[in-house]
Amino acid sequence: MNWTKTALLLAAMTALFGTVGFLIGGSTGMLVAFLVSVGMNAYAYWNSDKAVLRMYGAHEVGERDDPELYGLVRELARRAQIPMPKLYIMDNDQPNAFATGRDPAHGAVAVTTGIMRRLSREELAGVIAHELAHIKNRDTLIMTVTATIAGAISMLANFAMFFGNSDNRNNPLGIIGTIALMFLAPMAAMLVQMAISRSREYEADRVGAEIAGQPLWLASALENIQSTASRVVNVDAERNPATAHMFIINPLTGQGMDNLFSTHPSTQNRVAKLQEMAQGMYGAAHDAPRRGPWG
Repeated sequence: MNWTKTALLLAAMTALFGTVGFLIGGSTGMLVAFLVSVGMNAYAYWNSDKAVLRMYGAHEVGERDDPELYGLVRELARRAQIPMPKLYIMDNDQPNAFATGRDPAHGAVAVTTGIMRRLSREELAGVIAHELAHIKNRDTLIMTVTATIAGAISMLANFAMFFGNSDNRNNPLGIIGTIALMFLAPMAAMLVQMAISRSREYEADRVGAEIAGQPLWLASALENIQSTASRVVNVDAERNPATAHMFIINPLTGQGMDNLFSTHPSTQNRVAKLQEMAQGMYGAAHDAPRRGPWG
């Protein structure tokens, strides 16, 4: 299913890219935009994960660098029945994390220094299990491709400010349409992100809770991350808002409402679903085991 979604996303982004090019420069602009979009699609498929990791200054760590964190990821990956992903750390005070990679064989998990300082080992296990669920479900390809192409569309729309004017015969919209385009094109790309984010996050919560063996670990982690992320600015995320949907909690605003302009479901709703899952697995929440079978 995710392969189909990715193909449809690439086709939709290409069409939108071509439309933006046409509105900016007529038929010539559409041709140029189409050719650029083909190159962007190829780049996004093969290199978008590396590009996103560079955006956040993530550096790879091995077992010698952090044996406890590496061992935790390795054991959870074993439980998820996927290859051990590459592990990255971002020097960022905001507690957050994301996964990337075009398939489980090329997966990567990146966590901030803030999340390592603020969460307990059990909560961190819940977060990492959630990110491994994205890799296992092959969400990471569509997440990373969306971030790369949506960012490119936003930049293309911004070019309209320099190339669009009422005297340009190749521009059928004129200056007013060009200004409108600068807002509508990034919004269209954001709508695509929002369409794939919410159900994906709920499913990764569910699968991640199964991997860790304890839904309440992730529930507690989400609440702790949410309370801090809304107060700690993630400068890199503010500079690259098209990547916000990749994180476990929205790094931009920490919104708590399910609304049209939120890239994530409500944290309160996610926690409630995890609590229901815990009750189904173990009975009353206070009867749940404090440690999973891997601990």
